[in-house]
Amino acid sequence: MIYLRKAKEEDLPIIRSLAEQTWPTAYSDIISAAQISFMLEKMYNRGELLSQLQQGHTFLMASELKEDVGFAGFSLIDTENKIFKLHKLYVLPKMHGKGVGKLLMNEVVNSVKAQGGKFLQLNVNRANKALDFYQKASFKIKETVDLDIGNGFFMNDYVMEKEL
Repeated sequence: MIYLRKAKEEDLPIIRSLAEQTWPTAYSDIISAAQISFMLEKMYNRGELLSQLQQGHTFLMASELKEDVGFAGFSLIDTENKIFKLHKLYVLPKMHGKGVGKLLMNEVVNSVKAQGGKFLQLNVNRANKALDFYQKASFKIKETVDLDIGNGFFMNDYVMEKEL
């Protein structure tokens, strides 16, 4: 049985740990170990995660038998057009194919709808295997972007969007 809960400040180290465990599997075929390390430190340091939490990001934790196995993070990015963004969705490799990602995605969608959201957007690396997952969840490619994240690294992403 998978349980979901809203993350609190004390869950931030768990989110960081889950990211450190999932990123090598998710990205080692796509980007260098140096870029993975740089991005993890930039996006998952305690200060950054705490800042996101304080700015209204919602983090959801998925657990099985009291073990945290995945998380998602989302927020409102455009109040006028009611656009939310899924910033993060990662599940431990050992849990892939067990419906955890789908459960997290469904909860994000339901929460966004409950808050009056009309669209849910996300960025995904153009070579990421997760692209299929998002397309099955009715996300459509909206645009292609190359984002300079510093240190000579880029995120070569699709911006995807789902109408709610």
